[in-house]
Amino acid sequence: MSSQFTEQDTESYYDSEDAIYRSFWDEDGSVHWGVFNEKTGQDFLKACANLNDIMVEKGRINSSARVLDLGCGNGTTAIWLSTSQDCHVTGVDLSGVRVQNALSTKAGLDAQIQERLEFQKASATELPFEDGTFTHLWSQAVIYHVPDKFAALSESYRVLEKGGIMVFDDLIKPQPNISADGQKYVYDRLLYDTPFSFSSYQEALKAQGFSSLEAVDLSSHLKNSYLRLADRTPKSAGEHAEHYEMLNKAYRETARAVDNQEVGWGLFICQK
Repeated sequence: MSSQFTEQDTESYYDSEDAIYRSFWDEDGSVHWGVFNEKTGQDFLKACANLNDIMVEKGRINSSARVLDLGCGNGTTAIWLSTSQDCHVTGVDLSGVRVQNALSTKAGLDAQIQERLEFQKASATELPFEDGTFTHLWSQAVIYHVPDKFAALSESYRVLEKGGIMVFDDLIKPQPNISADGQKYVYDRLLYDTPFSFSSYQEALKAQGFSSLEAVDLSSHLKNSYLRLADRTPKSAGEHAEHYEMLNKAYRETARAVDNQEVGWGLFICQK
């Protein structure tokens, strides 16, 4: 299926929204959802950090890894990944604003860490790397934004070395019938659509040539993430009050859409 939205739409969206997200999502600029457990409680940022730890473990990322962070955003997770695992990480993103933020943050790090980090602006459907460049591909909440998702999966497969692991999460569409509110507050707001359910996503990965190592339906955590984000959204009457009010409603409607099986969230680990 082809999306009505373009990569330029997505780029403009994230270029303009970065300051808003930093104000309450994560001041360090990380924008992804979280996995909650007894240790995280209902703390959203702890849950986000927990997802990072889960992906490192399931992706088998260690100091010998050469990781491509697809859709690196402001570089927050790429820097954490390189620092915590002592590995080389290359981050790419469609948003020029966020790539510049990542480069600015990198410039303030120790020289030894800087040597293990690279950031550049690039599309997921046309990656500027040779075949088999990376041992791992890492991506968080990104591919659903790409209009041609099959091209993104093809490029991901191409730049991985044989035996390389792709570990990523993405939004899924459990069933095709979407209500007017679900369309407005989830799909249209986030400028995307997807052909993938939890099962058909795995089929698409296998058709591309990947072998599936594990797939986890995280939809309940997506609901909880958006409820916690609604709680974190500022209630002030300041400059962005109207925007915050809209986001608060949209986040609660997204949680409702999860209950209605209009949107879901999956974690996928596969190998070339």
